[in-house]
Amino acid sequence: MSELAKELEDFINRIPKTETHLHVEGALPYELLTEMDEERFPEIPHFRKPDFRYPNFVEFENLLIDHAVVWFNSAERYHLACKRMFEKLVSLNVKYVETSFHLHMIEFIGVDGPEILSAIKSAAPEGLEVRVIGGMVRNGYTDVMRPILDKLHEWDELDGIDLHGQEWLDLENWTPPIWKRCRDAGKIVKCHAGEFGGPEKIYEALDQLGSKRIQHGVRAVEDKALVKRLADEGAVLDVCPLSNEKLQVFPSLEEHSLRELVDSGVTCTINTDDPLCFANDILDEYRALAQRLGFSKSELAQFAKNGFEHSQLDRSSKSEYIRQIDEVLAQ
Repeated sequence: MSELAKELEDFINRIPKTETHLHVEGALPYELLTEMDEERFPEIPHFRKPDFRYPNFVEFENLLIDHAVVWFNSAERYHLACKRMFEKLVSLNVKYVETSFHLHMIEFIGVDGPEILSAIKSAAPEGLEVRVIGGMVRNGYTDVMRPILDKLHEWDELDGIDLHGQEWLDLENWTPPIWKRCRDAGKIVKCHAGEFGGPEKIYEALDQLGSKRIQHGVRAVEDKALVKRLADEGAVLDVCPLSNEKLQVFPSLEEHSLRELVDSGVTCTINTDDPLCFANDILDEYRALAQRLGFSKSELAQFAKNGFEHSQLDRSSKSEYIRQIDEVLAQ
């Protein structure tokens, strides 16, 4: 490793970081599956190899679900997986995480939602602030889920909500009222948009859901007026560059829109999305931005600062982590 590479590695390791776009089920530590059944789950499966690319979102989604349901069958299993997951984040100098769990697992495994929520939060180690987001799909307003989704704003321990899954599906009428109730209750309101759907899905998130936290949003560059609006209104894109490459949102990372978004004044954070499926961690993301997209250390530092600035931490904690980033940058 060259001296420059060592210097970059040291910098990425030392700066405090956030993860604000991380799915619990998609972050299941793969080694837990291997420990359970080594024959069924070999140490390096084909989809975790560096050159693997998912042919489409549905195949990715099916693979994720097929692996996640093997493990997640109880609140205790959520706790055990999150304990391992959070310990790894601490080792990478992550200080704050917003992680979403798939609310429809309540219907699938028959476990109470607040029980899962408590299991996740109780796994948080010292030194890591955890906020939990409830994720739902666009066509998930079933007879079982309807009374649950309608009361999300009353869940004290739930920090926010997100709309994820197959982005190209229509936004159904039940969705905006839930987002409004949760927004009025002071919860984070997110929406996956601008990944497999175009700019129109980002407009939908902004105008119909009132969400200024967009998960991905990378196809905003197809509409220059939208990019300007995102910058002017201070919207935040929680971007996952390696996920976008693995899912072929862009042909390669080198063709990613992140540089254009940043240069246009759009606020972005850097995250991992679904490490179970992509075999990535937050250090990989920062390395790739420096080595393959030419982002400088000061720009990497700004991504980290953005994560803290738009977190739910108190002002003194935000200021302290931003001070630490500046201190490492100065050295």
